[in-house]
Amino acid sequence: MVLLVQCVTDRDRPENGFCRQRVAALDRGARSWVPRSSPLPEIPPSRGVTAGLTVLGPGRALIEDGGGEEPERSWFTADGGRSWRTVGRRTVGITPVIPAGAVLGTDCVPPAPEPVQECARERIVVISPEDGRRRALARPPRLGDRPRPAAVAEPDGSWWVSGRDPVSGRDAVAFSRDGGRSWTSSVLPSSPAVGSLPPLWAVRVAVGPDAVYAAEVGELRGGEPGKNPMRALHRSLDGGRTWTRVWTTGPVGEPRTITGLPVPGPAGRVTVHGERAPYESVDGGRSFFPAAGGTSWIRRTGIGLLKEGDRCRYATTRDGVRWSEFGLACEDSLPVGG
Repeated sequence: MVLLVQCVTDRDRPENGFCRQRVAALDRGARSWVPRSSPLPEIPPSRGVTAGLTVLGPGRALIEDGGGEEPERSWFTADGGRSWRTVGRRTVGITPVIPAGAVLGTDCVPPAPEPVQECARERIVVISPEDGRRRALARPPRLGDRPRPAAVAEPDGSWWVSGRDPVSGRDAVAFSRDGGRSWTSSVLPSSPAVGSLPPLWAVRVAVGPDAVYAAEVGELRGGEPGKNPMRALHRSLDGGRTWTRVWTTGPVGEPRTITGLPVPGPAGRVTVHGERAPYESVDGGRSFFPAAGGTSWIRRTGIGLLKEGDRCRYATTRDGVRWSEFGLACEDSLPVGG
């Protein structure tokens, strides 16, 4: 299920313009996307889109509208967008386990300031596929005041969170293979080359068929700047318990940026999609060479790694080698109206 925005503008009378916000669903076994209505209102083109859609399993999704000048609102569907019901945005209660289809996020540890501008401390919350509500995870990993969970599970069912080791203060990751009931944490290798840099922005983890890769994203010094700078790439051959720093970014040489997740393949293959081009390694990330294809954003979904490139064109892979391309809710594949 995806969120669609279709705008109609009038150059002579801009005040007559409007944008219709709908959804499109690809039901199980269906060959094409079907447009369905959404609870979101029509908006003027000048306002901009403030809503987002989160998929929570087959036929289940949550729409959250930032609202702009309007109050924040959320709606949940369990029948592929045929009907929607309002749900609250606040975290309610605690859950001992992350169910299949759930999505992880964060919110402020209460009491939070009103209005919330910046949390003093954050916690991991589970967005439930049963009702679309947020619940705090009962036993999260201990990774400092600002844990950063991956939104969805990896192909082997593991959940990953990055943050700070509370003892050493170094960057660390944790994984759970029992739905968040217990966690195993490990510190990422330190490097003199990046030891004086500001704190990391994120650690992006991807589990492959024979290795786990963790990309450090954060400000670089020296060389051409980028919006998505990659400081280093780590590789684990024991499921994330220990790590080897295989690539440290310097002032020259590529890759220096990463758009989304690394793409792990078999036998030491890993691809990093940079801001200008993708780069491939066949030695576990120790060296890279330019790869075919244009720029893309890579993210994890329930159907594998998703490559988002040109508008309406996407591709997925489960093994990091073979990609299945498809058009996703393009204008020429959907009837007008809703």
